[in-house]
Amino acid sequence: MIRWFLGLWFAVCAVSLPVSSGQAQSVPSLSDTSVFSASVFYELIRQHHPLVKQAQLFSEEARQVLVQARGAFDPKLVMAYNRKEFGNDLYYDHWQNKLAVPIWPGGIDLNVSYDRNKGRYINPEERTPASGLSGVGITVPLGQGLLMDSRRNTLRQAQLAQNLAAADRLKLINKTLFDAAKTYWEWYLAYRQQQLLAEGHDLASRRFLALRERALLGDAAIIDTTEALITVQDRLVQRQQADVEEQNARLRVSTFLWNQSGQPVELPAGAKPQEPLLAKPDDNLFKNLLDRAMEQHPDLVKLTVKNQQLTIEERFRRAMVQPQIVLNASILSETPTVDAGYDWSSYYAFRPQNHKLGVDLVFPLFLRKERGKLREVQVKNQQVVLERQQTSRDIANTVQAAHNQLRALADQAIVQQRTIQQQQVLLQAEQQKFDLGESSLFLVNSRETKLIDLRLKGEELKTKYQKAIAELYFVAGTSE
Repeated sequence: MIRWFLGLWFAVCAVSLPVSSGQAQSVPSLSDTSVFSASVFYELIRQHHPLVKQAQLFSEEARQVLVQARGAFDPKLVMAYNRKEFGNDLYYDHWQNKLAVPIWPGGIDLNVSYDRNKGRYINPEERTPASGLSGVGITVPLGQGLLMDSRRNTLRQAQLAQNLAAADRLKLINKTLFDAAKTYWEWYLAYRQQQLLAEGHDLASRRFLALRERALLGDAAIIDTTEALITVQDRLVQRQQADVEEQNARLRVSTFLWNQSGQPVELPAGAKPQEPLLAKPDDNLFKNLLDRAMEQHPDLVKLTVKNQQLTIEERFRRAMVQPQIVLNASILSETPTVDAGYDWSSYYAFRPQNHKLGVDLVFPLFLRKERGKLREVQVKNQQVVLERQQTSRDIANTVQAAHNQLRALADQAIVQQRTIQQQQVLLQAEQQKFDLGESSLFLVNSRETKLIDLRLKGEELKTKYQKAIAELYFVAGTSE
């Protein structure tokens, strides 16, 4: 009767235990070729990720802005034609043409003109020979615009903007790779947690089955099987949650995967992350990263470029304080006809006495607008200089802090590995005592649970170490 009751009890326990020996419940064993290494992951991001491609467009956008700035130095052709007839009378027939060619580096323009004006009622000063009047001359700014004008200011600003775009491109790429690195190692942690919890669940299941057989033989207490079953069920819940977290971590990794055609790619089902390597951080690496950060960090580069742009803007604003004096000078000649060659000895040929001169002068008496703008630019430049000093200090401290954190994590990971080894010794000893009847199942489960927790913490420290490496490179303004 007692044996029948025990058999019924163990049968119920077996039915309540949601464990099967089928392959679907076990962790799949994958070959080495299924390891999806971090280096391959980063390279795929550099080649195909949309944000990286977007970052590449920053430089192209800056080049097009430079092209627009250079357009201010393009030759310009201007033509105007006006004609009026009324009552069989030609009141006027105006045809005016001008080609202006900017001369670099000064603000000087070379002008070539052709005017043909005729009619009964035209202004006498606009009258030209029948074949038209040609002119060759220059426009020279004697005050504003001689050393710096708006065209050159815009061009130099656009040239510096290319460095600004390069810094923005590098910053976006670094941020994308940093986010990818954190996501990858979080996937590794979720993967290892799933493995360790599955291993712990399988151990608890085997222990329960062994205890059930011993209890049927009268070699173990029935209450121990209940405790063993509780442990199995508790670890099953943890395993199921770890499965979900590992699946979600894989999805987050997949968000960084794209192919050459710009289509999203899913992480292969059999892929697994690489095992991280633990090593003491090299002091030379820290010094190199710190030196590189002080020279090439995107934030510092952007502030340096802004300082250079404001310096150029200040030169331009200083030039704007000067009087605006523009000299226009041209020598004139009657335009030859098609059926007659050009007569250089003609009275109407290009000669100094055939000329046109003009001087324009504009000078605000108080210059409040110009002086205010100049001072505004100077203040902004001082702000940028001070901001760069503080940013440089902040970056140096951040790099140092990241390096300190990396060293601490490396030491903690080493200590954690030793602790795991010592806990394994304790578990083996406790298991031997339990097999000899000198210990309890509670102590064995406690030792084993403690070992699982220590191994989970060890994997967490490995993950933090790898994320700290990525953070060190990121705060240094580089990804390599």
